[in-house]
Amino acid sequence: MLLKTKNLMKAFGGLKAIDKVDFELPAGEIRGIIGPNGSGKSTFFNLVSGVYDPDPGSYIEFNGHDITNEPPHKIGALGLSRTFQLLRLYQDMSVINNVMSGYHTRVKYKFFDAVIGRKKIWDQEKEIKDEMMELLSFVGLADYAELNASELSGGQRRLLVLARAIAMKPKLLMLDEPAAGLSPVNVDNLMKIIMQLKDKYGLTLIIIEHILKVVMDTCNTVTVLDHGQKIAEGTPSQVKDDNAVIEAYLGKKMNDEEMRKALAV
Repeated sequence: MLLKTKNLMKAFGGLKAIDKVDFELPAGEIRGIIGPNGSGKSTFFNLVSGVYDPDPGSYIEFNGHDITNEPPHKIGALGLSRTFQLLRLYQDMSVINNVMSGYHTRVKYKFFDAVIGRKKIWDQEKEIKDEMMELLSFVGLADYAELNASELSGGQRRLLVLARAIAMKPKLLMLDEPAAGLSPVNVDNLMKIIMQLKDKYGLTLIIIEHILKVVMDTCNTVTVLDHGQKIAEGTPSQVKDDNAVIEAYLGKKMNDEEMRKALAV
């Protein structure tokens, strides 16, 4: 398994945000995580990526490494990259420099090179910039490379965040509500880009998303959280027909026809 959690727990005061969650993700899969507001989805991401420390007794393993209490930069260096609900860009930096900032963990030259090997540094920086321009071209932002990030539209900023996360060359990419605020047309475009990125870079992905169409149309497996606990897991069609899932979203049990209408995508 590329990612595994056992007995994962996190409480804030008396609130159990994540409560004994066991989770396994094989390499090459696209996994969706859904659930009502406050179900623990983002907390799960924050625990796996090292933003939060889990409670005692929890275990997190990534690519064969115990990362339970590792800081974010060490987890990132192992090949785990993520995005956040709130876009975190360097607004006054150019689009290309924003993307290149995601590459910092992959830079090969050392301090000694910076002192005496100036040509080596220049050559490598040109190589990196060419590679990042190719990535920007792939997500449709090459024409905006020299603009400041603040000049992009909301949809373009989301693509920039995605490109910067890919620039880290991750084994696992975790996307926290990548389609938030996008128009239906841009949601469809984003879904196509995500699938193309997966194939091009051999990614494994976890997607948190409230727009169920994104999850149902792109994910191999869907995990459902409610009040910090895993209440269902299976293929999109299995989860779509699960009474516990419908009840978690709508607060009542429903017949089969009502369920399909409620989760129509």
